[in-house]
Amino acid sequence: MIAPLIHLLAVSLSLPEYANAKLVGLWPKGMQFDVYESIFALDEIWKAMGVSIYITVIGTLVTLLLCSLLAYTLTRPMMPGRTIILKLIVVTFVFPVPLIPCYLLVKQLGMINSLWSLIIPGAMSAFYVLIIRTFFKALPGELFEAGKMDGCGELRIYTRIVLPLSMPVLATITLFHTVSQWNSYFSATIYIRSRDLYPLQVLLRNLIVDNGANTGMSDFQLSTQFTPEMMKAGIVLVATLPILIVYPLLQKHFVKGAMLGSVKE
Repeated sequence: MIAPLIHLLAVSLSLPEYANAKLVGLWPKGMQFDVYESIFALDEIWKAMGVSIYITVIGTLVTLLLCSLLAYTLTRPMMPGRTIILKLIVVTFVFPVPLIPCYLLVKQLGMINSLWSLIIPGAMSAFYVLIIRTFFKALPGELFEAGKMDGCGELRIYTRIVLPLSMPVLATITLFHTVSQWNSYFSATIYIRSRDLYPLQVLLRNLIVDNGANTGMSDFQLSTQFTPEMMKAGIVLVATLPILIVYPLLQKHFVKGAMLGSVKE
C-alpha cells in the first residue's frame, strides 16, 4: 500500500526529464516542489475538493443517522414486523439495486445534476445496518429499563443512552463510509452533468483515463514545464491525503467497533 504512494511522490518531486523518461523509482531524481504549487493554483482542483468534502461529510452524517435509526428499531421487541424487515434487508445482499431503475428513480425525484444524487442513493447500507444492530443488541437491557423508569421515550433512549455508548461502531461505520464516499466516482459520472459539480475523483479519473480531455486542464498541462505523469502523480497524492489524515483519528475505535459489531448472534 505504501510503495505506490512513495513512487507517486518520487515522480511528482523529480525533474521533468526523468519523470517523462520513466526513470524514477522510489526516490526522486532531482528535487522540485513547483508541481504542487501549480496544482493548488488550479481553480478546478479547489472546486472539486470542496464538492468531495461536502458529499463525504454530509453523506456520512446522513448514513449514520439513517442506518443507526433503522438498526435501533430492529432491536426493539415492540417493533412490529421487525423479523420480516430484517429478512428483506438481507435479501438486498443477493439482489442489489439495478442501475437503470435506480437512475430512473433518481431522475424522477429531480436529483439529476444535484449533489444529493451522490448522497441519498447510497445512504442506506444493509451491511452497516446489520453491524450496528448487532452492536446495539449487545448493550445491557438494564440500561433500557432504567431509561424507561426515568421517563425516557424511545427517541430519548436512542439519543441519550444508545448513541453515546456506540461510539466505537459509529466510528467504524464512519471510516467505512468516508473512504467509500471519498473514492467513489461512478455515480457522479452518471448523475452529474455540470463540470462545476464534479468531485475530485471524477476530475482525477478524467485526467488519467481521458488524459485531461474532460477536466479543463489539458491546456494547463501543455502550457507548463511539467509532464502529464508528474501532474497525475501529484493530483493522486492530493486526492489521497485527506483520507490518510482521517484514518489515524478513527483507528483507535476501528478494531473494537468492527469486532463488537460483527460477532455472530
